[in-house]
Amino acid sequence: MKVRLPKGVGGGPSDMNAMIRQAQKMQEELQTKQAELEEREYEVKAGGGMVTVKIRGTREITDLTIQPDIVDPDDVETLQDILIAAVNEAIKTVDKTNEEELGKISGGMGLPMGF
Repeated sequence: MKVRLPKGVGGGPSDMNAMIRQAQKMQEELQTKQAELEEREYEVKAGGGMVTVKIRGTREITDLTIQPDIVDPDDVETLQDILIAAVNEAIKTVDKTNEEELGKISGGMGLPMGF
């Protein structure tokens, strides 16, 4: 007994080829966008602008600036906390931007990086 599927269900060769081409195109777009995002540089400030972190899309810190007014030898812990907050915020900025930009291409399919 043969089962007949409605047209487009089960996909004949032409439907499958079109789907493969579409997936390949999406993959190329994602790779191009990912390379573009890796080249971006972000500047994030913390501690009321007293600490500035520059970070690339690859999560590489390229610069860290500390305003002299925030340096208090008797309160190193506060400076450490502000530095940690600045670096974490910079990483979150990169991750959020990457997710949003790649999501525009993948249609929010939640594809893993490098798809």
